Amino acid sequence: MIDVAISTFLKKHHLLTLATSHENLPYCTSCFYAFIQESATFVIATDTLKTRHGKEALHNAQVAGSVALETKLVGKIQGAQFTGLFRSAKEEEIKAYFRRFPYALAMNPTLWSIEIKYLKFTDNMLGFGKKLEFFASN
Repeated sequence: MIDVAISTFLKKHHLLTLATSHENLPYCTSCFYAFIQESATFVIATDTLKTRHGKEALHNAQVAGSVALETKLVGKIQGAQFTGLFRSAKEEEIKAYFRRFPYALAMNPTLWSIEIKYLKFTDNMLGFGKKLEFFASN
């Protein structure tokens, strides 16, 4: 299970940077997300037919990303970097996304999940350079 400090941080935010790659060429984009603590999963909306990151994630499901707090105050720096597996969203994940972003229902988006395999969370509010890690059990 993901540490409470990590989960609290991820639930406060809503925008992640998603990194994909194809033929050794990296690419990244920003995505709104819902975070599901119990399954250590991000849920995002993307069009895998029209977007570069969507096409690349279908071709290579191993993705990475980050969620960061923007601050100039060193003592308040917080952020997470993760690796995960891109896959179709499950029914309960879809419901969680629309609970977080009810207005997205009108856009009828295709939803995908990123199953977190590894996550490193830096939280200077817990002490300078304090890092917490999560490793998926499977």
